[in-house]
Amino acid sequence: MQLPGRLRATTLGDLLGSLHRSQASGALELTEATGRMHRVHLASGLVTAVELDRASASLAEILRRQADVDEDVIRRSLLRALASRRLHGEVLVREFHLSPDVVGRALRQQLMVRLSVLEDLADAQVTFRAAVPRPRGALSDMPLDKAEFLAGRRRARERQDSAQSGTFRRAHATFTPNAWDPARERAFRALGLPFGAEPDDVKRAYRRLVRTYHPDLHPDVSHDERRSMEVRFAEVTAAYRALVA
Repeated sequence: MQLPGRLRATTLGDLLGSLHRSQASGALELTEATGRMHRVHLASGLVTAVELDRASASLAEILRRQADVDEDVIRRSLLRALASRRLHGEVLVREFHLSPDVVGRALRQQLMVRLSVLEDLADAQVTFRAAVPRPRGALSDMPLDKAEFLAGRRRARERQDSAQSGTFRRAHATFTPNAWDPARERAFRALGLPFGAEPDDVKRAYRRLVRTYHPDLHPDVSHDERRSMEVRFAEVTAAYRALVA
């Protein structure tokens, strides 16, 4: 398996596609010029964990948006996890009796948000290492499937198509009728839309949410508010790309 040495020569979607086809196990490392290194862990070609060397969406932040979880439960469970150095999701399930399905969905959404952050990198050194241990909390038993981590990812060939003939052809192909699948359902829900909404509705919802959550459009918010907006904006962008881009 031969991967390009620089991210600017390819796309995250192409890298993950190659690793999936090769059934690779190990870690895809993306190292920025600043020295920040990010990792996507895979097992037999499927994504099990994403590590970012920057602030990213926490499980608590995602649960606050996506599930009917009491704020007091989130706060107390997070404090207990920090004090005991255990995983937050483990504490929520074992001690606060939160449904494993709810925690599992939030963890998968967290990985999708982190992949969206990596997709926005302009360039990075690309390395694949087979002998990198997976982090605690990796979804080893139920990794992201192909549809979840590849659907909607930009590809190098699509950039060429876009330059030659615009984005209409790809957008139209994305919205041809197809069977329901959970990844698309989550993307529609993240945009506040029913499953199968029309392309124009998706674009309008995305533009509206960008105005609401793009942190650069709200320079006067507090640090905590800005971080929350960054998380939500990354989620909205990932959902839009999964449906249109």
